[in-house]
Amino acid sequence: MHYLKKTRWLWLVIAGVLSLGAAQAASAPSVKIAIGGRSFIAYLPLTIAEQRGYFKAAGLDETSIDFKGGSKALQAVVGGSADVVMGYYDHTIEMQAKGKNLKAIVEVDRYPGIVLAVRSDLNPPVKTVAQLKGHTVGVTAPGSSTNFFLNYLLVKAGVKPSQVSVIGVGAAATAVAAIEHKQIDALVNLDPAITLLKKRGDINILVDTRTQKDTQQVFGGPYPAATFYAPQSYIDAHPQVAQKLVDAMIRTLKWMHGKSPKQIMKYVPKDYYAGSGKALYAKMLKDSMEMFSPTGKFEPQGPKNALKVLSLSDPEVAHANVDLSKTFTNHFVDQSPASD
Repeated sequence: MHYLKKTRWLWLVIAGVLSLGAAQAASAPSVKIAIGGRSFIAYLPLTIAEQRGYFKAAGLDETSIDFKGGSKALQAVVGGSADVVMGYYDHTIEMQAKGKNLKAIVEVDRYPGIVLAVRSDLNPPVKTVAQLKGHTVGVTAPGSSTNFFLNYLLVKAGVKPSQVSVIGVGAAATAVAAIEHKQIDALVNLDPAITLLKKRGDINILVDTRTQKDTQQVFGGPYPAATFYAPQSYIDAHPQVAQKLVDAMIRTLKWMHGKSPKQIMKYVPKDYYAGSGKALYAKMLKDSMEMFSPTGKFEPQGPKNALKVLSLSDPEVAHANVDLSKTFTNHFVDQSPASD
């Protein structure tokens, strides 16, 4: 009899734990995140947050959807098939010029990490941005941040963006293949594709923004890159989700800045470095660590630099009255316990 009572008590405890867990899972709000190229090292913090369970710990039922470029991820959130984008900040400026309010809620990368490179076998060789006139350039996707970057460099060099042919080549393996098969003359992309192609001797780098020094030289200061951004209407309707996303990301960034590349690599999926090898990916990660924001907070000059770039390369932005205060906020970072 005592045994039966004890067994019944044990089952009641187990049932209670299971029902509590189910209730907690049911109460966790869901969020769909669109990414413009998951394998880009610039977006690695999202994967680390997933692998280490930080979204779940923040109380979120998170799902991520991968796209070939930032413009495709943007289309997903504007069209309603995703809630939030892990993408580059400059899209919030682009969309405000079109009358749509999207806001970045946490800065993931403080430097773009975007590189413009040309095929090393071109004859005659291309040694300057101005010499790209008449050539074919691959970007992640037309209308993406890599496309904005290219247009900015072309205009600065006195070349109209219409004077080059632009095609979307995606990220990682597809971008590498586009160079290998000579489908493009130049490439605007990010790591791991850039480091891999450079190591093989397939490209020569013309412009680099992977470090503070490089970004300062190109933009004159910080330039917010990867962020979480979403329609203002979504943020207003789901402030708790926005806060939980920021909490998880700040926790991730702080963890990454306190760890060696070897320690971080334990949470990097094998398919991320299948084409380059684990050792080369670890080196890329080491070289890229200063790109990731240590705080998640936007610096005042960063959004101004982004507006300057887009105003030069995008006539629609140039003629719009853009209110930068509507394109980003530090509110959720300031409110996050993970910031302490």
